Amino acid sequence: MEQQVLFGEDNLRPLAARLRPRTLEEFVGQTHLLGEGKVLRRLIESDRISSMIFWGPPGVGKTTLARIIAQRTRAAFIDFSAVTSGIKEIRQVMQRAEENRRFGDRTIVFIDEIHRFNRAQQDAFLPFVEKGSIVLIGATTENPSFEINGALLSRCKVFVLQALTTRDLTALLSRALCDPRGFGGQHIEISSDMLELIANFANGDARSALSTLEMVVLNGDMNGDTVIVTEDILAQCLSKKSLLYDKKGEEHYNLISALHKSMRNSDPDAAVYWLARMLEAGEDPLYVARRVIRFASEDVGIADPRALELAVAAYQACHFIGMPECSVNLTQAVVYLSMAPKSNALYMAYEAAKKDALTQLAEPVPLVIRNAPTRLMKELEYGKGYQYAHDTAEKLTDMQCLPDALLGKEYYRPTEQGIEAKYKARLERIKAWKRQHGCK
Repeated sequence: MEQQVLFGEDNLRPLAARLRPRTLEEFVGQTHLLGEGKVLRRLIESDRISSMIFWGPPGVGKTTLARIIAQRTRAAFIDFSAVTSGIKEIRQVMQRAEENRRFGDRTIVFIDEIHRFNRAQQDAFLPFVEKGSIVLIGATTENPSFEINGALLSRCKVFVLQALTTRDLTALLSRALCDPRGFGGQHIEISSDMLELIANFANGDARSALSTLEMVVLNGDMNGDTVIVTEDILAQCLSKKSLLYDKKGEEHYNLISALHKSMRNSDPDAAVYWLARMLEAGEDPLYVARRVIRFASEDVGIADPRALELAVAAYQACHFIGMPECSVNLTQAVVYLSMAPKSNALYMAYEAAKKDALTQLAEPVPLVIRNAPTRLMKELEYGKGYQYAHDTAEKLTDMQCLPDALLGKEYYRPTEQGIEAKYKARLERIKAWKRQHGCK
């Protein structure tokens, strides 16, 4: 009777908890770390685990991997949350670890969201890590370089876990439909396209993908003993219209292209529409923000130097507050860039210079603009004849800065658009002065 109760309670647990991988073979993703012959897998299989930090986005298996390691190494496993624990709890856990050590048992202390601990709390672990009382495994979504105490970080190996791919998540969802711990034994009718749609919406998060699958199955239509998941049910459970990119990813590139070209064509209405299509389909706002930053220099440039400032500010806003709040920050940037004067002079300048740089890599730096920090360099005439522009009234000199083979080359050709017209006029005055003073 007790077994039946326990079994019933287990079925009440969330699908993601029931399907938590128990072995490396069941673990999905992170093949760069756990594939055959990869470093972390070898450490686990040879039982040579040392303290480490798992850094990666939510739902990629940081906690699960720590539990698998504890099972494979047959160590005591202490799950520790940085959100609810303080110095008192740390001391209690360390006391348990010390007792385990005295009995010859290893203890793995897993700290979820370790970045939430302050410096003093992190320092409390340091002596126990140093003397081997514990193997510390921390999980964080933040950059350990900035969030983890340097002394503690230096004693831990950092492993970067990546967001799961759509393929990884689709495979996981398919397994959930067959696994007895999931919906195995039940008749569920759901298309592979729907599974991929759920995987796309999860944005690399296995927990989110499994939670969504559980929701759509529980809300599916019953036809005898078969659960039928329709597109309407899926759309309702996702609480948004099905706008996701197609399975081959083509629509992803189509939409970002539409956004970019609408801004280039100074069409703010079209640009905002394509922005909304991307964000409401679940696109990472930081990806969009990075493309907007690129646009600010590639298509606006010095025609409006503030464009880059605004684009970078929009990226920071997306990082600080995330979706859905940051949608208005991106809208501000997109509309501004759409209305800004356009110039691709910076893009064209770099492309032309890149072509010469790749085909004439051996061109030496002119001696006159080389640095001469040593006596030998001075004897070789490094820096001889260098003219300090600030010492002149015009802040200009006739010094040669390009290699001989490239003298007279013009890469930056400013346009008449916006503020760039002022820079064009200034550049023309500079070149006229240099011609008067014998520059080529």
